[in-house]
Amino acid sequence: MAAAASQDWPARYFHIDQILDKPGPRTDPAFAAGDGVKDFLRTKAKILVIGAGGLGCEILANLALTGFKDIHVIDMDTIDISNLNRQFLFRQKDVGKPKATVAAEFIMKRVPGVVVTPYFGKIQDKDEDYYMQFNLVICGLDSVEARRWINATLVNMVDPENPESLKPLIDGGTEGFRGQARVILPTFTSCYECSLDMLNKQTQFPICTIANTPRLPEHCIEWASVLEWPRVFGDKKLDNDDPNDIDWLYKTALKRAREFRIEGVTWSLTQGVVKNIIPAIASTNAIIAAACCNEAFKIATSSAAFLNNYFMLIGTDGVYSYTFEHEKRQECPVCGGEALDLTISPDTTLEQLIETLTERQDIQIKKPSLSTPIQQLYLQAPPQLEAATRANLEKKVSELVSAGGEVTVTATTLPFSLSLRISYTT
Repeated sequence: MAAAASQDWPARYFHIDQILDKPGPRTDPAFAAGDGVKDFLRTKAKILVIGAGGLGCEILANLALTGFKDIHVIDMDTIDISNLNRQFLFRQKDVGKPKATVAAEFIMKRVPGVVVTPYFGKIQDKDEDYYMQFNLVICGLDSVEARRWINATLVNMVDPENPESLKPLIDGGTEGFRGQARVILPTFTSCYECSLDMLNKQTQFPICTIANTPRLPEHCIEWASVLEWPRVFGDKKLDNDDPNDIDWLYKTALKRAREFRIEGVTWSLTQGVVKNIIPAIASTNAIIAAACCNEAFKIATSSAAFLNNYFMLIGTDGVYSYTFEHEKRQECPVCGGEALDLTISPDTTLEQLIETLTERQDIQIKKPSLSTPIQQLYLQAPPQLEAATRANLEKKVSELVSAGGEVTVTATTLPFSLSLRISYTT
């Protein structure tokens, strides 16, 4: 990092040093002004940015210009031509290349002295030792599943006897002209899982419309993913992040759209429908990225009190923002520890319970496996165990679980389990 410091241009940190050279009225009591905090920011702090898309590009640029010099970035996507209107670290010559790699090279070229280490792949590829090296993590993701995974991983890493194991998570997200930034201190504040019920529900199209009378390009895409994919590929799971799978859906949906004289099916729309991506607005990305990086700077330097703990931006009618403290859920499966009470009809079948777990806003577990302390109720995989427990799907839950009994719910995509305490209506 000494070489990095030698590349600083004159007066590079003039404005930042106005904050770090002396305490202010909102300074944290732990703040120690002067060379120590500046040295930590510029030579010791190590930051992980997850996502190098519209939000991630803004975050990377802000961090580099703020003075962070050791930045790592993870992204599993490659650059599409549709990204170029807002993801300003990319150019047409970069189409098809990994976002993380291109973004890292651009930042290092534009901001001398900054080292950005890219990883082209999934966050699930890395273990806890990898995440333990960072001082804090910033998420600029468009995937709820990825957010849930990194949130649970950071919570599970916390060791009460090792303060260094607590890694603050700053999560940013945008939906059109709306956005939010939040600070999560694993095990201390509400986590991402605590706020699942705040997410907008995904648009659902009636199956009869999709199958028989499609009118929109989205209907054709849903037909390809919900009906045609299982017919052609059987039990093979659709990978929303695999370009080959998206390409198959696009071509299949396009063929159906032509049959019904429907226009508008594109590759990017196909990806957006399948992944529930809402079109991004560059200005919203810029505001939310700035909010995330301000919190990263405050946490790293203790120069001001950080957000407690949720900031929301609403730009649909003018510009309106507000902050509030989102409280922990005691029954949160990640940070709460208590079982979730669930009351169902005695006639509810196990298959209907699984549908409830998939659709309920505060649970949202896709393809769950269920068990009790004494038996496996239903397992999604491997195929032999799925076949062995399939008969239970038609049975009533009341035949399998007594009132007050607990059911453990797991899913391969999530690194945690959910405990349900079952009761029945009378």
